[in-house]
Order: sequence, then C-alpha cells, then structure tokens
Amino acid sequence: MGIQKISFTGHDGHTLNARLDLPDGPTRATALFAHCFTCSKDIPAARRIASRLAAQGIAVLRFDFTGLGHSEGEFANTNFTSNVEDLRLAAAHLAETVSAPQLLIGHSLGGAAVIKAAPDLESVRAVVTIGAPSDPEHVSKNFSDQVETIREAGEAEVELAGRPFTIRRQFIEDIAGSRLDEALNRLNAALLVLHSPRDTIVGIDNAADLFQGAKHPKSFITLDDADHLITRGEDAEYAADVIGAWATRYLDLAAEEPPVSAPEGTTRVSEVSPRGFRQDINIAGRHMLTADEPASMGGSDKGPSPYQLVAAGLGACTSMTIRMVARRKNLPLEHVFTDVTHNKEHRTDCESCGESGARIDVFQRQIHLAGDLSSEERQQLLEIADKCPVHRTLESEIIIETRLADD
Repeated sequence: MGIQKISFTGHDGHTLNARLDLPDGPTRATALFAHCFTCSKDIPAARRIASRLAAQGIAVLRFDFTGLGHSEGEFANTNFTSNVEDLRLAAAHLAETVSAPQLLIGHSLGGAAVIKAAPDLESVRAVVTIGAPSDPEHVSKNFSDQVETIREAGEAEVELAGRPFTIRRQFIEDIAGSRLDEALNRLNAALLVLHSPRDTIVGIDNAADLFQGAKHPKSFITLDDADHLITRGEDAEYAADVIGAWATRYLDLAAEEPPVSAPEGTTRVSEVSPRGFRQDINIAGRHMLTADEPASMGGSDKGPSPYQLVAAGLGACTSMTIRMVARRKNLPLEHVFTDVTHNKEHRTDCESCGESGARIDVFQRQIHLAGDLSSEERQQLLEIADKCPVHRTLESEIIIETRLADD
C-alpha cells in the first residue's frame, strides 16, 4: 500500500496537510478520517485504521485541521464550525482527485464534525464515530476552569494534552451553538457508534445520546477497556476490523476485477501493484492464492513469501503421502501435520556443493503423528515421507526453461 502526501486549501485560505492511504490494487471506495480535538492526522489510531481500510480496497484521506499538525493557520482562530468546513473542503478535494467519499470516520470531536458535515455531502453512505461527544460543547470540560476567564478577557492560554493552546471567546460561543440534533435527524447514512465504557474523557452516555438521536440503520459496538485516544495497537486494529466489516454493507464498492484465468496446467503469478511485492497467484483459473514479502523486506505481509509457499508445498505433499499410505495399509493414524522451516546453511560435507562451505538450502521437516501407532508403524510412515513427490522433486536435478512471452 502507498501513502501519498497531499495538500489542499482550508476554509480560510491556508494550506492543509494531508495523507492519502491507498490500496495495493484498485480503489473500491474512499473515506475521510477526522482526528480528535487538538490531535493530528498522524496519531496511532488514525494510522492503523487508515492502513487496515486501505488493505480492504478503501482509500483513506486523513488531514490536519487548520492550525494543527503540519497544516497552516492559527488554531486560536478556528472553531467547530471551521473544522466542519475544512472537512467539507477535504471531501471536495477527494472527489476531484480520487472519488467522492462514501465513508466518514471521526474520532472524539472529529466524530461530532463528521455527523455535522455528513447531511450536506451527498456521496456519504456511512458515518463512524469513535469516542465522540453528543454535544460539541463537551470539549469545554477540558478547560472548564478557564471558561469564565475566556468569556471575560476574550481569550486564555490553556494546557491540553501537555501542550499550550490559545482558546478565544468565539470558540466558546461557537461550540455553545453547535448542536447535533438537526444533523442526526437529517443524516441520510448508516451510523456506527464506537465507544469505550471506560472512556474517562468522553463518557459512554454520549454514545447513548448519539445512538438514540439517529435514525436507522444504526449500530453501537463497545470498545471495552480501550482508552479515549485508542493508544493500544490491538484496540485500534479491532476498531479498524469492525469498521471495515460494517461499512461494506452500506458502501457502493466497486467490483473487484476478476483475474484473467490461467490456462489449464498453468500457474499464473501477477503483481498487484508496482509499489510493493504482493502477487496474485491464479492456478488454472480455479484456485487463488496471494504471495508477498514481510514488511522488513519492503512488502506488505499480505501473504506468504515465495520460500514459505515452497515449504507449504513440501509440507502438504508430505502429509498427503503419509495419509495415503496409512489409509492403504489400514493404519490407525488419526491425524497428521507437518512443520517445515527453510534456511540457507553452510555445509562443508556436501559433495555437490562445489566450493567447500557453500551455502545450500535446507528444509527441516518435523512430522507429527496422532493415533494408536506402534513404533514400527511410526517409523514406516516416517520413511514414507521421503517418497513424497515434492520431496523427490526438490532433491532431483531441476531444469527451468524461461522465455519472454509475445506481447
């Protein structure tokens, strides 16, 4: 999957910084992610959720609101209404460059913002909130001891998440008049409310208010003991999986292009994208597999590596051969499985290695046999493993003939 750095113009003319998480293959739909109050597009939860959705074919645009993260502008001059306008402009940019967003995801105050913006975005079919307040004015609880000072003096510096921010009177007045009742009533999209009952920043009662205020179709799923910022990786992964599974019911996903069938007797391997190493494996038009490399090798780890597939072939053939012989000889074999590992090792005692100490491929195979088998029967089945056809192929002289196909 690729991540593109992009930018677009915000509500007051400043440049907003964004990231577009793209699928390996064709983009089946697009989504917008709105981050939490004073956060940025790069918080772990946003990155993980965007990455997981991209793996499902959904491109995700996440951006920094005006004055936050890497975006231009002054935070003190923004408010909830300006955030909603930035969100609408992000949707317009996405529509011009990729496709109009069908899915909106908002975290905390970003959740309130996507609800507010959704009724005016015709393309939106599904909205997801994560730990969102049912009333934007809820955020004032983060600096409740300074609210009166802000009202009287016009502004005050407050500390939020360990950082200083200037909050002005116009912000207080804006969130006081920005309720979500009308937006929820006009919401012409499915709603998914994700919230943790242990959220100490935005209480679970906010999730109940959002759910009750929306029309069907609507869903609520608890995030159990997750914190407000979804800082634990497993919580973010769970949220991403839930969102991906739920959203596909409501999104108008572009059909995945069926792979071109390989001829009978042919295994066709085709790269998914030039950006990575992921491969679609089409076996005679009847079976589909995926190959990839781990992230440490520059891949996206969406499938086994080529050597792991070779090891899988050896293991499968071994277990099949043992089962076939046990069945023919009526042996009490209840279950068999084979563990295979692959390494390249230095061997000085290999006559066919050429130079002394040359590196050779070593497949280590461990066979597990379950059943009331005698020692002789177990030994017999162990010896049969060496007669597995793939084993023989790997140990025999192999000729690989290669040519370029005609265009």
